[in-house]
Amino acid sequence: MSGLKRQLKADSKFKMENYPTDISDSITPEDAKKELKRLRKELAQLQDVMYAHDRYSVLICLQGMDTAGKDSLIREVFEKFNARGVIVSSFKTPSSKELQHDYLWRHVIALPEKGKFGVFNRTHYENVLVTRVHPEYLLRENLPEIKTTEDLPKDFWRKRYEQINNFEEHISANGTIIFKFYLHLSKGEQRKRLLRRLEKEDHNWKFSPGDLEERKLWDKYMESYQEAIQHTSKSNAPWYIIPADNKEISRYLVVKTVLEELKKYKDIQYPELPEDIEKHIHIYKKQLESEK
Repeated sequence: MSGLKRQLKADSKFKMENYPTDISDSITPEDAKKELKRLRKELAQLQDVMYAHDRYSVLICLQGMDTAGKDSLIREVFEKFNARGVIVSSFKTPSSKELQHDYLWRHVIALPEKGKFGVFNRTHYENVLVTRVHPEYLLRENLPEIKTTEDLPKDFWRKRYEQINNFEEHISANGTIIFKFYLHLSKGEQRKRLLRRLEKEDHNWKFSPGDLEERKLWDKYMESYQEAIQHTSKSNAPWYIIPADNKEISRYLVVKTVLEELKKYKDIQYPELPEDIEKHIHIYKKQLESEK
């Protein structure tokens, strides 16, 4: 897995076409599903230790095109977690209140507490992805001196990348371990999944005609993702490009990556009992055992 993980990690030279959307020739969906069941238990146990340790938090960022499998991945990967240990935040169109603040505000207030996992289902990167494809959305932010999209300065996006990098560097330095996963779905597989949405009664409520309009902008989205990942995959907050054409495999790769990275933190352990409690622990046990 270590070699595969290096292949998944992106750098400043990231090119979308160099990363596969399907690796079922390397691991079968059946094997991935089996490993997921084992590893998610191990990850849940590690989170319990982190909760007691109370020094780190974990932020997992999930990005991907519609139907990439974000919702089901969250459900399957964190199934064994204690409910107190993980908080999922889904970021849709900003509310009127959120638009009264800077674009990072709603993400800052959703950051996980120490000892907990926070999962961002869509993330602060929407502000350099969706708005890059639809720059007119920026006008709702009421930014100074920007009344039309033509007012956007040439370095606008570069500055946003810098702001996001600074934000992630700050929270990383203060104990948040960051994982960023791009669920790399092929356009052909998205077509199949959209068709399934229409065909299945328990799924077609998810379908919107807008899905097809966004699909027409596929190439623009790929360009925006590529540039954003190139500028923001850093050692303290790397991007992992997860093949997403098969959901079992993508879930396995995410949990495997998180678990392997967290195991590198050798200081994450259950805290030791205070000396005065440990010294008298036999007395406390005797006291409880003597109760009728």
